[in-house]
Amino acid sequence: MYIYNVTANVEESIHNDWLKWMKEVHIPDVMATKMFLSNSMFEVLVDHDQGHTYSIQYGFKDMETLKLYQQVFAPKLQAEHKERYGSQVVAFRTLLRREHEFEGDSN
Repeated sequence: MYIYNVTANVEESIHNDWLKWMKEVHIPDVMATKMFLSNSMFEVLVDHDQGHTYSIQYGFKDMETLKLYQQVFAPKLQAEHKERYGSQVVAFRTLLRREHEFEGDSN
């Protein structure tokens, strides 16, 4: 399995609006593309005074699926985000590949 990870740092002034919009609009729109199998959102727990940082993770089955998403759907979805929040959210994307999943107690 692969993960398309979006890490976003959100300014305090728009944090509540951004979080609500992500949960109610953006992530559902991304999932409606049918390119992803799952999604999760995590708050990154860091000690700094520069807003809030989140990791939004979308599971996908293969690189062809991700390429299709990036070509067909991502430009519009990313433009909507940029139009709404501009430079108040700084984001970067990374790809992860699950190497191994441990079950139960690993001792």
